[in-house]
Amino acid sequence: MTHASSEPANPRRAEILAAAAELFARRGYHGVSIGDLGRAVGLTGPALYRHFRGKEAVLAEMLLDISGRLLAEGARRAADPDPAAALDALLRGHIAFALDEPALITVHGRELDNVPEADRHRVRRLQRAYVEEWVGVLRRLRPGEPAGRTRAAVHACFGLLNSTPYSAAGLDRDEMAELLHAMALAALDRRGGASPM
Repeated sequence: MTHASSEPANPRRAEILAAAAELFARRGYHGVSIGDLGRAVGLTGPALYRHFRGKEAVLAEMLLDISGRLLAEGARRAADPDPAAALDALLRGHIAFALDEPALITVHGRELDNVPEADRHRVRRLQRAYVEEWVGVLRRLRPGEPAGRTRAAVHACFGLLNSTPYSAAGLDRDEMAELLHAMALAALDRRGGASPM
């Protein structure tokens, strides 16, 4: 996945964000101190302030970064002129994210309200734009379907794909990826299915 963050690429910052995602997912945002974050990457708490203003800034950048990366990669995949190929690419990209970054899914679902309001709005805008990439592809596949119904289907699909922190433990990665792909495609591609209830 491409990197799209408002901050310049910095391996130390990336290391801190990755460690923070694991700690926040495991212990919750309020259960992790600046000292815990520093120790996780071999720094003292005060040394962490050379990279981030504080714990809140770590959380905000973490969620802005992944939202920006998902949008940039989603837009690239959605640009395929064949909408069926674009949908397949979007599914495979999001499944890879869901299987490879379960801590980020957990942190986002549980901790977004701890992000400062302005940054929280930026995260939400990036996420809405990512959803619209999917909606655009699906509307090319089914131009007669109302946009609101298509958007609801995309959100429901994300619910399935983002369940991996809880559902992926019993299968190996490739098997889980194919299962998620088949289930999500069946949910989104209703051309041959039953009529809506």
